[in-house]
Amino acid sequence: MLPVDLPGTVRDALLAPLVDHHCHGVRRDDLSRAQFELLIGDGAASAPPGTTRFDTPFGVAVRRWCAPVLDLDPHAPPAVYLARRAELGAVEVNRRLLGEAGVVAFLIDTAADDVETLTAAEMGRHGGAAADELVRIERIERDVAETAQIAVDYLDGLGDELTARAARAVGLKTVIGALHGLDFDPARPTRGAVIAAANRRLADPKEPLTDPVLLRHLLWCAIDVARERGLPVQFDTGFGGRAPAEPHRADPARLGAFARQLQPLGVPIILLHCYPYHRQAAYLAGALPHVYVDVGLALPHTAAASARVMDELLELAPFHKQLFSSGCRGLAETAYLAALSYRRALAAALGSRLAQGEWSAADAARVAHMIGSANARRVYRL
Repeated sequence: MLPVDLPGTVRDALLAPLVDHHCHGVRRDDLSRAQFELLIGDGAASAPPGTTRFDTPFGVAVRRWCAPVLDLDPHAPPAVYLARRAELGAVEVNRRLLGEAGVVAFLIDTAADDVETLTAAEMGRHGGAAADELVRIERIERDVAETAQIAVDYLDGLGDELTARAARAVGLKTVIGALHGLDFDPARPTRGAVIAAANRRLADPKEPLTDPVLLRHLLWCAIDVARERGLPVQFDTGFGGRAPAEPHRADPARLGAFARQLQPLGVPIILLHCYPYHRQAAYLAGALPHVYVDVGLALPHTAAASARVMDELLELAPFHKQLFSSGCRGLAETAYLAALSYRRALAAALGSRLAQGEWSAADAARVAHMIGSANARRVYRL
C-alpha cells in the first residue's frame, strides 16, 4: 500500500490507526449512479450530459483502490463497480470501506438532517472505532431562530443552546466561509446591532443565515463557549469552504486578523481542507500558537498528486500543528481513500527526506504518529 520502502518503525507509524478529526456521516441507503456521481463531486453539480464524474482524479481512485476492497480487480469499469456495490448492499459496503480506513476515532459533524445518513454512533460501529460529535454552530442558530419569538429570546437562546450542545461535544464547527466568506469584520458586534439584525432574522428564520452581524455574533458566542469548555473551533476553508462563486474568500489567510484577536484567549483554531491555500494556512499555523491545519478532502480528490500537496504542507507548518481528516461526506469511499491517500502521501514525503539524509527514522516515525493521531488526541482532549 505504501509507495516507497521505509524503515519498519516508520511503516508502523504510518499504518497505525488514525484519528479522523473531521468527517460527516455516510449514506445508509443503496445509491443510484446519479446519486453516487453527485457525491463523487462532494455534492457539486452533476456532470454535464455525456460526461461522468468518474473522469476525475477521485473517480479514477475509486476504481483503482476501492474496487479491490469490494472484491473487484483494480480499475474496474464504473458500471461494474456500481453493480458490485449494489450487489453487496450499503451496509456491507460501508462496513468494508470504513473498516479498511484504519481509523480508531471519528469526530463527526452531525449537522445534516438526512435520515439516510449514518449517525455518529453508527459510523463508529461500522468502522470499528470510537465516535464523537462536532457541533455545527449554524445548525444551532437555525434551530433557535425557528423557535424564538423576539430578539431577546433569540440572543439568550443562542448562548444557552450552544452551552448545552457543547457539553457533549469535542469541538465546534463553523461554515461562515461558505455563508459569507472568511474576510469578515473580526470585531465583536455591538448588542444594538445584533438586536436589530435579529429582528430581521426572525421575520424569515428558515432562510440560510447570511447576515454578517449575526454570523459574527454567533461566532463570538461560540468562541466564548469554546474558551469556557476548552474546545477547539473548526473553520471550513479552501476546497471545503463551499464558496465556488468567489473561491478567494475561502482563503484561510483572510482569517489572520480574527485569529490574532483570539490568541490571548487560547482557543484553538482548526483550518480544515485549505487546498489550494494550504501554504497560507501553513504560514498561519507557524506564526500563531493556537492555529492548526489539515488538507482533508484535498488528498483523496487530488489522488496521485496528493504527495505534492502533503510535501508542500510540510514545508512550513509545524509538525505538531498538522492533523488528519477525511472530510468524508456521504460516501464511505471518501473515508477509505482519504486515509489511503494520506498514508501514501506522507510516506512519499518522509521517504524523500530519509533518502536525502535530512531526517532520521526516529524523526520520521514521530512525525507520522503526531499527524496521524497524537496531535488530534491532544487538541481535542481525547
